[in-house]
Amino acid sequence: MPRKTFRLDLSYRYVDQSRKLAGTSATTEVLTPGVNFATGELEPDHHREIKTGFHVMQADLSYGLTSRLSLTASVPLVSVKHHEHVVIEDGEERFTDGDGTKGFGDVQVGARYAFLPSTRDLLLTSVAAKLPTGAHKRLDTAGEITEPTLQPGTGSTDVVAGLLYSHQLEPMKSEVFLNASYRHNGTSDLRYKLGDESQATAGVTRTLDGGWTASVQLNLRHGRRDRFIGVDVPSTGSTLLNLTPGLRWQASPSLAVYAFVPVPVHQRVNEAQLAPRLGVVTGFSRRF
Repeated sequence: MPRKTFRLDLSYRYVDQSRKLAGTSATTEVLTPGVNFATGELEPDHHREIKTGFHVMQADLSYGLTSRLSLTASVPLVSVKHHEHVVIEDGEERFTDGDGTKGFGDVQVGARYAFLPSTRDLLLTSVAAKLPTGAHKRLDTAGEITEPTLQPGTGSTDVVAGLLYSHQLEPMKSEVFLNASYRHNGTSDLRYKLGDESQATAGVTRTLDGGWTASVQLNLRHGRRDRFIGVDVPSTGSTLLNLTPGLRWQASPSLAVYAFVPVPVHQRVNEAQLAPRLGVVTGFSRRF
């Protein structure tokens, strides 16, 4: 970011999480445990997962404090999670699609510093803290605290560190980039901890005519198991690999519009879980 320059990025993100997996294989049934926060217990085979849809409207902000140092913030303005499952209690089954949530998410603030700024190479380091600004105790249709992954927020303070390197193969025409990050998640006051997460990305971009830029990237994400009161939670933790094509249109020197479609290439989950079937990220970026 140039010094004293402000950028607003407003995006819509959607994930269809309806692929039923056991390990790396398709399965017809996904039985997952329930988390009973009142008693501090995990309830095995508490419900049968059907599908989950994640919708997020997010604002990403950055400001060039100096020519190399930028301040950043990510603000999930609205997080909507629609969830369908069958609850199994005392041998009886009850379908519900009302245990999802809607609300303001967890805000992330941080800083980014540029090394090796030149016409062909750039190395960026970043560090950020995610704050527990979103609700994490919303109730389900039975009047109990709903699943942690369905809450707008996590209730924990997390730390994220990242590194990005880009190289211009042809200046202003084509670029390759590598990105890696690690998120260390804290534990909420409900004594629940989402698994730490590692991500790595490799991609290439190519400038086309008419202000268009095409890109393709491989995104690898590995999430460790969640923990509840110090115990591993079954049916949590996964390794996901996506191939993500994208298009970006520079409508003006200060305004760009973009869209990306993450497509699953490889998915491995612990025990049985719902995995993403398809995702979409679209939005615009405006520089002031």
